[in-house]
Amino acid sequence: MLDTESLALIDLLINERGADNPALKDQLKEVEEEHARSGKPVLEIIENYGIFKRKEILDMIAESLGSYVWTTFDTEDIELEVIKKVDQNTARSYKIIPLKIDESGTMLLAMRNALDFQTVESLQFILNVTIQPVVVDPDVLDAQLDRYYPEKTDNVHDILEVLKDSAEGEKVDEKDIESMANDAPVVKFVDVVMQQAIRDKASDIHFEPFEKEFRIRYRVDGALYEMPQPPKSLAVPVISRVKIISGLNISERRRPQDGRIELRVNGKPIDMRVSCLPTSYGESVVLRVLDRSVVNLDLDALGMEPALLNKLREIIHLPNGILLVTGPTGSGKTTTLYSALREINVVSDKLLTAEDPVEYDIEGIVQVPINDAVGMTFGKALRAFLRQDPDRILVGEIRDFETAQIAIEAALTGHFVFSTLHTNDAASTVTRLVDMGVEPFLICSSVSGILAQRLIRRVCSECKTSYVPTDQDLKRLRIDRSEIGDHLFYYGKGCSVCHGTGYKGRKAICELLVVNQEIRDLIFAGAPHTAIRDKAREHGMRTVREDGLQAIFNGETSVDEVVRYT
Repeated sequence: MLDTESLALIDLLINERGADNPALKDQLKEVEEEHARSGKPVLEIIENYGIFKRKEILDMIAESLGSYVWTTFDTEDIELEVIKKVDQNTARSYKIIPLKIDESGTMLLAMRNALDFQTVESLQFILNVTIQPVVVDPDVLDAQLDRYYPEKTDNVHDILEVLKDSAEGEKVDEKDIESMANDAPVVKFVDVVMQQAIRDKASDIHFEPFEKEFRIRYRVDGALYEMPQPPKSLAVPVISRVKIISGLNISERRRPQDGRIELRVNGKPIDMRVSCLPTSYGESVVLRVLDRSVVNLDLDALGMEPALLNKLREIIHLPNGILLVTGPTGSGKTTTLYSALREINVVSDKLLTAEDPVEYDIEGIVQVPINDAVGMTFGKALRAFLRQDPDRILVGEIRDFETAQIAIEAALTGHFVFSTLHTNDAASTVTRLVDMGVEPFLICSSVSGILAQRLIRRVCSECKTSYVPTDQDLKRLRIDRSEIGDHLFYYGKGCSVCHGTGYKGRKAICELLVVNQEIRDLIFAGAPHTAIRDKAREHGMRTVREDGLQAIFNGETSVDEVVRYT
């Protein structure tokens, strides 16, 4: 059964958009069933099904309440006196933030459940004030609750002080490993390390034992940062603790192992993929953090240039063909593909994915994990998919001729296929497929588009500083001063918001090769990738390097970032 707020949201959407739309009513019925089955928020399910975008829903709620949508960009810091009107327990329990008190004495209150009138009435009684609900994105609310009503959290430094005497000496007796790993200080230390990394929006956490030290680092926006260093003697119990909570065998330290950790931080479900690798000085463990609140699975949020984004949208809505996304590891290929899938995820189409591993669960899409150990390869999964009557298929990666051949077969028999390859640019993807053994005529008749991309860090908006580029900057970018016009360049000085790095967040820089008739003719003739690239540029393709230059001109990134990644 739906809660009050979810029921109100469904009713609102039906009244606003579903009066003469039976299909929408059927979709919202499926949303109710999914909510009852999974317990996930109705707003999240509607968004993941692609019925409405989050912004559309929030705008409709605000309009129905005669209110507005609060974001952190359209208001200055909330006054301390206003924040004090609501105590921390009430704010975090009800998921609310007071924004201001207007002239009439009404409190404007940002609420996760703005449609829940029973909660509004309860809060008016608790706070003894008239309330005007203000709509807010749940992710924005969670972040601002941590800012204005921070929970008291343990500090890595403090726990290390307790731990310094808990494991003395370099040798650890085999039978004591498990008991040490379950000691309260070690358990607390591992929990705090993971929580701090998640709060800082890290993508990976590295536990690395060396000959004379034990390092813990985490990656934020592509760069690694080191945590306070624990004693070397804690390497075995700490790593054993990570292995225990990820379901791995702590007595097996000679072979690589893979596991998974599921936990909740501030009420949000966090999934971690765990990789354990034996080294000369112990086991190196890396946790890949999969946090849906960090990754915005929306094509509009990827930072792509509008003209390129429009072309990409045209491609992903084609009835058949192949879209290949290329780039090195960590270049955002998976995020781009998930965002594309979410955009075309409608009830009328069946979507299947084969992934290694499945990183994010998306409602309405059948997702299959690859397991080479039992023979479940990309090729076998893809062949099985064709017997499942799909409309769209995602293959995590084309690694060999068999997978490429079946993907092309699927595209030529009325399916649209998404996949990735590891190549440096869009044009050289054709050469890579030929090297795998794919005939050129099959490539030009099946591939619709190739997107090459990199992820670069954005200059921090809080400490962003402009300057006139030097001759050395221009030399590194291989451009003349005449090409930059009157554009200023930017860098980040470093501040508390960006932890002194000068960067905050990332954006994609891309090149999109649309396979038109002239490109097909070149592929069919076996032309080199340089000729294909030049022809694509004649038709308006902007290379990754040129897209990076435009990002510099727009003040989004720095010279160092573009030179580093292009």
